[in-house]
Amino acid sequence: MKKLESLKKNSHFEIVLKNRVVNNNLFSIYCAKNFIKKNDNDNKLLISFVMRKKIGNAVKRNRIKRKLKSIVQKLLKMKGSINLNYTYIVFGKTKVYAENSEDLFKKMKSSFKRIKG
Repeated sequence: MKKLESLKKNSHFEIVLKNRVVNNNLFSIYCAKNFIKKNDNDNKLLISFVMRKKIGNAVKRNRIKRKLKSIVQKLLKMKGSINLNYTYIVFGKTKVYAENSEDLFKKMKSSFKRIKG
């Protein structure tokens, strides 16, 4: 099983945010080719989940993060749905909180497909 690893440095966030973006009404995904040398290339996906304070209190923001993380874990189990040669930042929006998990899964899958293609 692949492990999700978050970006740590501000400079890493800046590099990813200057590259490609895929938007929809639920979240935005920024991506860049892997620029960080990893020791365990096969076991880690560099991805960070970011929520703005305008979304709501900490409970609401953390719930959105957990939803998005679980969907990414499901997508990782499906072969070829997420390109592991990229580093990602996912910005969640307010609508994710009330959205159905199945609909989120479909939107996330199509967004990662757009990144690949």
